[in-house]
Amino acid sequence: MQKKKKVILGMSGGVDSSVSAILLKEAGYDVTAVFMRNWAEDDGACTAREDYIDVVSVCSQLDIKYFTVNFEKEYRDRVFSYFLSEYKKGRTPNPDVMCNTEIKFKAFLDYAMDFDADYIAMGHYARTKNVNGKTYLLKGADLNKDQSYFLSRVKSEALAKTLFPVGDLTKDEVRAIAKKYKLSTASKKDSTGICFIGERDFNEFLDQFLFTKPGKIVDEKGKVIGEHSGLMHYTIGQRRGIGIGGVGSGEPFFVYDKDLKNNLLLVAQGINNPILYRDEFEVEDIFWITENPSLPLDLSVKIRYRAKDEDARLENNEGKYVVKLKKPLKGVTPGQVCVFYQGAICLGSGIIK
Repeated sequence: MQKKKKVILGMSGGVDSSVSAILLKEAGYDVTAVFMRNWAEDDGACTAREDYIDVVSVCSQLDIKYFTVNFEKEYRDRVFSYFLSEYKKGRTPNPDVMCNTEIKFKAFLDYAMDFDADYIAMGHYARTKNVNGKTYLLKGADLNKDQSYFLSRVKSEALAKTLFPVGDLTKDEVRAIAKKYKLSTASKKDSTGICFIGERDFNEFLDQFLFTKPGKIVDEKGKVIGEHSGLMHYTIGQRRGIGIGGVGSGEPFFVYDKDLKNNLLLVAQGINNPILYRDEFEVEDIFWITENPSLPLDLSVKIRYRAKDEDARLENNEGKYVVKLKKPLKGVTPGQVCVFYQGAICLGSGIIK
């Protein structure tokens, strides 16, 4: 009798990883669940305790072995320190992308392989495809829930050892399976936001770790029209919470840039103001998942998780990587991840400069 393939499943306490456990068992794998602790709960903002209770409940119901692994040190060293250093530079990072790269598909994968696992598995809405011995990352079948954006800096070698059981399903189908099995997580809401901030006020959280220096808010004509509470509290394209209202015409103001040298927040009025739009931008720290394509390359880009795919061309101009858009985009934000696609294939990503 052939020995079952061993899979270590990262379980978060949500419905997606719960249903992943069911699908893996049904497919005949020897499944062990691992709950990752990535953040200390001293402040009560993290929901890890409640999530772990859900993991225990589901694993007990499905008769799956489970245990906890602590990656708090790795998370602080590799993800949280990056998060803070980017905000210090006046940029807006995406720690969830870094968490997948450094924790789930590096620290956790290494841990699982030390246990002689054949694969790890995750509840992400994403898929992989093997072509001639190379593993490619594809968008999840449910484009509304697709999470390939967050996996855009994960190595092909790691993806080759990863199963995404819900990648071919829609969210509704996943919930239907959970209800059929009467799982405690069947109706659990999806988690949103950054895990270490939870429901807290984002700016108050940043103020605990970084020095904030108030300064002037300046419009595009150079006129001082208000005061900001610290540049790290604002992001490019932001409209709400600037604290100046619609001066004069009543049209809203948007952040279009930050002058770090002079500690100025630069804003412009009107939703269609040309200064808010970019038709090209530079990216750095380019990462290709499977293979390094020759440039220039026509592709589509996603400049934040919930953004639409936009047609573009990526060029290498004397060592500078430039994304040239087919149509101008608002809210191109330094520090955010710009993900590259060709159809359903996620090619990789760069960090907006």
